Amino acid sequence: MQDRKAITSVPINELAARRWSPRAFDAQRGVKPEQLTALIEATRWAPSCFGEEPWRILVWDRAHDEKGWQQAFDCLSDNNKKWVKNVPLLFLACAGSTLNNGNPNRWAQYDTGMAALALTLEAVAQGLAAHQMGGFSMDKARAAFAIPEEFTPMAMVAVGYQAEPDVLDEETKAKELKARARKPVVERFYGSSWGQPLA
Repeated sequence: MQDRKAITSVPINELAARRWSPRAFDAQRGVKPEQLTALIEATRWAPSCFGEEPWRILVWDRAHDEKGWQQAFDCLSDNNKKWVKNVPLLFLACAGSTLNNGNPNRWAQYDTGMAALALTLEAVAQGLAAHQMGGFSMDKARAAFAIPEEFTPMAMVAVGYQAEPDVLDEETKAKELKARARKPVVERFYGSSWGQPLA
């Protein structure tokens, strides 16, 4: 397996440094029930505005729900299908649109993203890998799983054990082996006002 630890300017938390989004997964290794429970618990305890927990997460374990997993798989883009075929667990994170009092919840998508990150970091802690995807059909997902209109499907998350890149087709393998990179701090972080370099 590849060690794709982030190259940072200063040391950061080990889980954050080790987190990346591989496409090479081991088709022969399932995720244990206790690992799945830990993933769900980590997601459940993510922070949210007013403690609203606006997310709803659909979960498909291929070993126990082949039909559901296949329906979720069928919602993916063709590029994602090329590698997700080896993944044992799929999640779909959906964000609500209203607060419990009926008012619009403008923080729901932000909070749902934090829940997905909590899931992803717990996967790393469990010795697993997670890859979040925007490449899926929202309409297909709504139809297949009866997702209410007030919830927006935000991202699919693939979780499993990492494998060597050789399990991938050449095009996907090239993406897998591409060096990790991030924009310079000055391009994304500002100081006293918008566009001002952070001191």
